[in-house]
Amino acid sequence: MAASAKDAPQRRTAASVGAPRGSGSQTLKQGKPMLGAEAVIASLEAEGVDTVFGYPGGQAIKLYDALYDSEQLHHVLARHEQGAVHMADGYARSTGRPGVAIVTSGPGATNTVTGIATAYMDSVPLIIITGQVPRAVIGTDSFQESDIVGITMPVVKHSFLLQSTDELTTTFREAFHIAQTGRPGPVLIDVPSDVAGEEMVFAYPDKVSIPSYKPTYRGNAKQIRAACRLIKEAQRPVLYVGGGSISSDATEEVQTLAHLMGIPVVTTLMGKGAFPASDGLNLGPVGMHGAKYSNLAMTEADLIIAAGARFSDRVTGRLDRFAPHAQVIHIDIDPAEIGKIREAQVPIVGDLKGVLQDIIASLKKDDAQPRTQGWLEEVAAWKERYPVYHANVGDDGSQIIPELVMTTLSDQLDSDNSIVVTEVGQHQMWAHQFIQREHPRTFLSSGGLGTMGFGFPAAIGAALANPDKQVVCIAGDGSFQMNSQEMATAAINDVPVKVLIMDNRCLGMVHQWQRFFCAERYSETLLEPCPDFVKLAEAYGWEGKRITEPAEVASAIAQMLAAKGPYLLDVAISRDQNVYPMVTPGSGLDDPIGAIDVAVGAVRTNREGGAL
Repeated sequence: MAASAKDAPQRRTAASVGAPRGSGSQTLKQGKPMLGAEAVIASLEAEGVDTVFGYPGGQAIKLYDALYDSEQLHHVLARHEQGAVHMADGYARSTGRPGVAIVTSGPGATNTVTGIATAYMDSVPLIIITGQVPRAVIGTDSFQESDIVGITMPVVKHSFLLQSTDELTTTFREAFHIAQTGRPGPVLIDVPSDVAGEEMVFAYPDKVSIPSYKPTYRGNAKQIRAACRLIKEAQRPVLYVGGGSISSDATEEVQTLAHLMGIPVVTTLMGKGAFPASDGLNLGPVGMHGAKYSNLAMTEADLIIAAGARFSDRVTGRLDRFAPHAQVIHIDIDPAEIGKIREAQVPIVGDLKGVLQDIIASLKKDDAQPRTQGWLEEVAAWKERYPVYHANVGDDGSQIIPELVMTTLSDQLDSDNSIVVTEVGQHQMWAHQFIQREHPRTFLSSGGLGTMGFGFPAAIGAALANPDKQVVCIAGDGSFQMNSQEMATAAINDVPVKVLIMDNRCLGMVHQWQRFFCAERYSETLLEPCPDFVKLAEAYGWEGKRITEPAEVASAIAQMLAAKGPYLLDVAISRDQNVYPMVTPGSGLDDPIGAIDVAVGAVRTNREGGAL
């Protein structure tokens, strides 16, 4: 068995990951003779998997033949292996359970790399099963051979190359355990076709024993006491909430701590939904395209409590100007993240949910009282003065305004029964700023890798996993075309996903950077009006509509949401629309361009960029 391991935030705790969660099929099959391929399928059934995504091929044919007889597993045939992995990713992000994809060797396996890297950067649990050439010809450059274990080693949490049926069921048990404990992540299992064809006796283990893999779940008691001292003394604290709060199922604890001590909350892209948008303590997005008031809160804070968040460059801006007055409590299950970017005065390695429970219990025991009334009033004044959008910013009403499209969509969605998924680009940032989310796992976006082509297939995966929820993908015309072939997957599988394209006929975010930093030299970012998205929708059996006037926005969105099947809404916006505010490279969070200042007449200030 060849393996590569990276224990790097969380999510099912050690106590919660016990025996397989299957429906009992593994008990019925225990001790039965079968082929290796049949054991692969039985192992997935033993883990309670109900949906797999994939694309067959020569070296995976035995796996697919075994899959044919499964009554438990529903297979979704994607139109590209990258799409299959993104679908599994969307399934995982929206449920918290590992997503599963099966593909063949060679190009089938290499086509998964972008999807695996996307999941790895955002700590998403996936199981990727790749067919491989027979053991005897591995390393001979045989037809459709690729060293997928070696290729993916930097972007998996762990990988396995099966060498024998003797290790097959143990490998699958360990793979699921590794994927969803500690800091979640993708695990790859490479299955040579001759192993898939070998006879074996199925025996699925109830327990996992990996001596070298022992994530730390309990926070150090001394560090927790130190954190409580800082929290009790702080007068200008900020709770900085990331995706780890969702992975750890710690959103209730985050809310409890915020209200107990009167602490305003900012969220990363991955942390959106961890704290209700309707809560008065929520300051929303922080960082490059965060609100000026949330960035000011980070800048002027005397204490930052980083809860399942890393200090990404897109959040900190210029590092030597980031939160210069603040002490830092950094809580993360991955010790590699703590101190990597910003020194933490109180580092706490452990599962966020348990650590916050201990902090809250200690604060309550000490009858700790918030000292933040003046701070909350100051932040509220900033929020009033520096709104992200204002009707008086000079828009003449003749064109569709992206911010108003997002606000209209947000208002029409049922926040309790909807999931919003984004592609990557300007539309992603507008969605982050204006789509209001009340619950975790209802806003899915590629954060760390920024993968164009992620959103649409991920929306299909989320919709299949949550048939009772409305799923809307917000896309750009560039991003959508990366994996638009998956419209067939949605149509054939009756997935009523909705796609709203913010269509500016350019690669919007790069175009914006070229405008600010390249003297408007728009090198290869202008897209021709091709395809006609409405005709493309019709070709795939979807409904579709294009709008060009502001007066059409509300009714068109209502029509899209009311449609019973998949629907594409093509919204024409200007190439000149930019995402504001924006903290440019080399600037501090307190120095954005394009922020609105109501005190000087609700105009955008400092709209010019500069050299990169």
